[in-house]
Amino acid sequence: QVQLVESGGGLVQPGGSLRLSCAASGFTFSNYAMNWYRQAPGKERELVAAMSSTGGSTHYADSVKGRFTISRDNAKNTVYLQMNSLKSEDTAVYYCRARNYDYDYWGQGTQVTVSS
Repeated sequence: QVQLVESGGGLVQPGGSLRLSCAASGFTFSNYAMNWYRQAPGKERELVAAMSSTGGSTHYADSVKGRFTISRDNAKNTVYLQMNSLKSEDTAVYYCRARNYDYDYWGQGTQVTVSS
């Protein structure tokens, strides 16, 4: 059974930090590129950060460059999103996604709220 389980979301003040985790099971994690998306109320889901299966390539949305860092631990089947200098506009549900040429899996999401 394929599972992607996000954790680490919560309420944080502007300027604060959070680290999201996404634990994968039921598939060969190291064969999949891993992505983080987010969806704010009333907005479309958008790609935040992406990392190749080996971790050798990353991509970030312009809005998070220099503030967010994606990383993965293939031994732990986990992908992370370190979020620093958080802004109110970062408030959203954050989802992880695993994909390769054949399959595409999503997690259930974790809420991040940036507010004073």
